[in-house]
Amino acid sequence: MSEYRSYDYLEGELRLPRDPLAPEFGRVPAFGGDFTPAEIYRAEQLLAKIVAVSLHDHPVIFPANMADTPAYNRTGRQFTAFEGLRRSGLTVVFDNMMDGTAMVTGNTPWQWDDVVTDLGMRQADIAHQRDVVVIRTLADIEAAHRDGKIGLVFGLEAATPIGNDLDRLDILYGLGIRQIGIAYSESNGLGAGLTETADFGLTDFGRAAVRRMNQLGLAIDVSHSSDHTGIEAADASSVPIFMTHAGAKAVWDIPRLKSDDALRAVAASGGVIGMSAAPHTTISHAHPAHSIASVMDHFQYCLELVGIDHVAFGPDTLYGDHVGLHTTFSALLGAAAATSLPHTRVPYVDGLENPSESFHNIAAWLVHNGFSDDEITKVLGANILRALGDIWA
Repeated sequence: MSEYRSYDYLEGELRLPRDPLAPEFGRVPAFGGDFTPAEIYRAEQLLAKIVAVSLHDHPVIFPANMADTPAYNRTGRQFTAFEGLRRSGLTVVFDNMMDGTAMVTGNTPWQWDDVVTDLGMRQADIAHQRDVVVIRTLADIEAAHRDGKIGLVFGLEAATPIGNDLDRLDILYGLGIRQIGIAYSESNGLGAGLTETADFGLTDFGRAAVRRMNQLGLAIDVSHSSDHTGIEAADASSVPIFMTHAGAKAVWDIPRLKSDDALRAVAASGGVIGMSAAPHTTISHAHPAHSIASVMDHFQYCLELVGIDHVAFGPDTLYGDHVGLHTTFSALLGAAAATSLPHTRVPYVDGLENPSESFHNIAAWLVHNGFSDDEITKVLGANILRALGDIWA
């Protein structure tokens, strides 16, 4: 295996901020789950065999001090966690890049030039090593699994950077984007975001964008869209749509999470709902200190609501202090993650700290709780692959 670190090909010429970056391992104590050795062994055997897919993560290394992130992002070069990915047990990660923190050239995220810069820089870096590959087709996923590689599917959590130009969807597709959201909390020309006071749903331009995304083979995400927008997007789409990282409002009633109607709409389209673990979102009354147990309460609720063919995992993790990230970018990431419900503030989500550990613990939890190999295969990747077979051109 290569020991390449991001942007080694530059040989230090740009003096990029290698340190102090967050460690890929050991930032927090290892998860102390009550899994037996036999359960862990079965989980690991399954992970080694199947195509495991994270529907939403940020597999990049952030600064050790999250307050340094704006300056770090202004370099236009986030560091991919190559070693962390090698230890993840995953075949594919839907990588959503800088997203709402993309401020390479200014103080406002989602600018076109910033998104294109981020997309190009990340792929230039990946092209200089051998263990991680960029995924654009189902055949690419099959090849990555066969060859023991880790594949990244590049996506955006919102179509905001296209403005009112549908052709920019084609450009993003040509540059490698394969999944895109309607809106990111704040509304845009396509539809209402989940922080919108007046939920006006999908606009006429949004319907035209959905049609173009279907024609291109761009997977549609409604995680940060309003419920009304998500329902209308599912109805407008001729192929399945995704809710890549979310949870159930019926379990924890905050704006960031989704109504039963919105969850059902995604499933009715043939789509898939990924369980999120962004700090202080997918909490539950049974487990008010956010942990893998809280997230699995949302998983079990959604499982009962829409069926096992329509649930998966999009933990929304990264390498670094995710709670600190929300603090640093609170004004930009939106107030929807906040909650006035009584809960325990945590420094990290125990069991789901980063992509290196999440799916190992999720797989062990599923084994521990009596899921069959077939059921585990579905929720860890097969459901997503089935939907992609209808979505991607």
